[in-house]
Amino acid sequence: MNICFICTGNTCRSPLAEGLLRSKELPGVAVRSAGIYAADGMPISDHSKVILENSGFPYTPVSRQFSRADAEWADLILTMTAGHRDTLRRSYADHAAKVFTLKEYTGQADHDVQDPFGGSFSLYESTFGELAEQIDLLASRLLGEQ
Repeated sequence: MNICFICTGNTCRSPLAEGLLRSKELPGVAVRSAGIYAADGMPISDHSKVILENSGFPYTPVSRQFSRADAEWADLILTMTAGHRDTLRRSYADHAAKVFTLKEYTGQADHDVQDPFGGSFSLYESTFGELAEQIDLLASRLLGEQ
C-alpha cells in the first residue's frame, strides 16, 4: 500500500508523520509526504528535523509539492486537516475516494492535527506526540488489528 501524508508546506507535520510510519517498517507499505502549497526543495523545519533525528527515525529532508503523480501513486492520501482534505478532493476529484484526514481515517472525532509552524520546540514535541498516537492507530488498522 502506498500512503502519502499531506500538510500545507511539507516542512512540519507531514514529514513527522512520514518518519513515524516509515520507522514502523510495515511490510508492503511505502510512505511519502508532500504539501499542498509546498515549494520544492525547502528544508524541513529545524524542530521537525531534530525530533526525527533524536528519535532515530528516517525522514525526507526537503519539501515537495503534491502533484497528480502523487495522487496516482497513492492508495491512501492522509491529510493533516479537513481543509487539506477538501482541497485535494476538489482538485483531484477522480482520486477523492482515497483522501481522508489522518484522524478521520483512524476514527477520531476531531479531524485536524495541530500546526506547530513557527512555534516553540515544545509545540513541535506536542504535535509529534499527537501524530505518534495517530500513526500507532493507523499501523494497527493497516495490520488488521483494528
